[in-house]
Amino acid sequence: MSILYTPSEARKAASQLAAFAQRISDKTGRTFSSYPELQQWSVSDIQTFWRELWDFAGIVGEPGEVVLADRSLPGASWFPEARLNFSENLLARGRDGDVALIGLSESRSESEWTYANLKRAVARLAGYLKHECDVKPGDRVAAYLGNTPEAIIGMLAASRIGAVWTSASPDFGFEGVLDRFGQVEPKVVIVGNGYGYGGKYHERGSVIRSLQDAMPAVGRWIAVDTLPSADLPGGCEPWQGILDTEWPDAPPEALPFDHPLYILYSSGTTGKPKCIVHGAGGTLLQHCKELMLHGDIKQDSVFFYFTTTGWMMWNWLASGLVTGATLVLFDGNPMYPGPDVLWREAGRLGITHFGTSAKYISACRKRDLTPGNTFNLAPLETLFSTGSPLAPEDFDWVYQAIKPDVSLQSISGGTDIVSCFVGGNPWSPVVRGKIQGANLGMDVQAWNEDGRPVVGERGELVCAQPAPCMPIYFWNDPNGERYRSAYFDRFPGVWAHGDFIEFDEDGQAIIHGRSDTTLNPGGVRIGTAEIYRQVETLEAIQDSLVVGKPVKNDVQVILFVQLAEGETLTGELKDRIRKRIRENTTPRHVPADIVQVPSVPYTRSGKKVELAVTQILRGEEPRNLTALANPESLEAYRVYASG
Repeated sequence: MSILYTPSEARKAASQLAAFAQRISDKTGRTFSSYPELQQWSVSDIQTFWRELWDFAGIVGEPGEVVLADRSLPGASWFPEARLNFSENLLARGRDGDVALIGLSESRSESEWTYANLKRAVARLAGYLKHECDVKPGDRVAAYLGNTPEAIIGMLAASRIGAVWTSASPDFGFEGVLDRFGQVEPKVVIVGNGYGYGGKYHERGSVIRSLQDAMPAVGRWIAVDTLPSADLPGGCEPWQGILDTEWPDAPPEALPFDHPLYILYSSGTTGKPKCIVHGAGGTLLQHCKELMLHGDIKQDSVFFYFTTTGWMMWNWLASGLVTGATLVLFDGNPMYPGPDVLWREAGRLGITHFGTSAKYISACRKRDLTPGNTFNLAPLETLFSTGSPLAPEDFDWVYQAIKPDVSLQSISGGTDIVSCFVGGNPWSPVVRGKIQGANLGMDVQAWNEDGRPVVGERGELVCAQPAPCMPIYFWNDPNGERYRSAYFDRFPGVWAHGDFIEFDEDGQAIIHGRSDTTLNPGGVRIGTAEIYRQVETLEAIQDSLVVGKPVKNDVQVILFVQLAEGETLTGELKDRIRKRIRENTTPRHVPADIVQVPSVPYTRSGKKVELAVTQILRGEEPRNLTALANPESLEAYRVYASG
């Protein structure tokens, strides 16, 4: 075991996790000498844990007497008597004079919002939505916007009056947006007239006009001037005029714990995306736990996450307001005008908590960046990574090139729970290539094919007890059949997430990739992440994709590689790839074929698209190309399949 970082006793003692543990010790008489002990208590007395978290986080609202009325999965009923408002809670800790939001954009000047200004804008937009647009609790408000202050304001205003918020990134085209918003029928849609990315400007006027034609039931369109060089689309109310007007008051609505808050979407690579509905109370409690206890974000923190509004990490970032911290919003290309732009901003703005994708960290390593030497990253305390498993070599790079005492938290969860199952914490050491453990209150285990927990070997990631962050339902799924089949068919009554995970004796974890795109050569189940972990450490490989190709009654492992600039897929390089895989995994993992491709397909939220390529190799055509960020990349795979 290679420990890269161990938090000091002083840092552990100063953490919010320590304060919470002391609270539990004072009430129960139990003491916790390690994070695994605290985590084990949190799932053995799950109702006490979530009730104590409510008080520790200072949730504004009435919790009621009952914590968990029904433990069945699906269908668990949390805090059935509770009343609260999500927006009110997110703004409760922010001191009026402190900076709440810093907006960075390729297309507009930097902007800054104090908590006082943010609260005023939210109140005005909420008044407009309620009194001018007749938005009622349960109505949907949608946004076709980038990661901008207006998106945060829109979400807070909508949730203040009980509306359900849903969003799509402006890089989605017409069909991608319609596939999402068309299903949930919003009453109001907020749009931006364009965005900048990589030094180029993209107007959205024609897409917005097409959406207006396709969704005539939308009651009001609101346009934000996100691209000053473009006109505002017709048929829209100007955003600024709404904020400049005093509207009748729309106080925060006290709503049930399971009142719908967000509609998020699955990637939609096999058809129209599933519309996943999350409740206000569960999202709030879960995010308070993750941001305060795991991330240790406080009032004086500066919190950044590189994300778009089409990825659940945007919702996670937005919840950072509940701590009273400053949020840094970035709307642009993370590699423009240079690959170190985000690190430059981290140094300039004194970012304490920096979040990004594993892919971005890998890209920085392969470019030999050394941000810790180039910029003042002294304030940086925690680095979050998600989206895919973080390679061991990328752990090394963080501690060599960023900072030797940063808390590196590789986190994993998903849109399905708008949060995490496993992640980091301020107490545990950071072990090379591993996630620090299961999150508090999440009864996460690795189960074998027989449904038995295993340690030291790969198994299905399951959550054996209810968690309040589980979806309240899927949209347009009246009998709950799609919801049940998504998570509970594998092990009835137990959430099966669709990932392979492995826990060691210390509770540290490795994600081995998706189990629902499992490779089965010779009947042996292989997680694709096991192969990526080996291949993508080679300097010659920029990116890769692993799929299974059906051959008679078996499956062949096919490895597609995108090479670094100036590299060629020679026989010698193929041998090196196979040797690396064989020596560090098993002979079963060694690909039957290694093929060079110009690029690897990704979803718009930055996940590799294995399934679409698998379908192509089966002779099928992927059903929903609008879910892909780069659908043109599939042509190379079609050529391979036809050959």
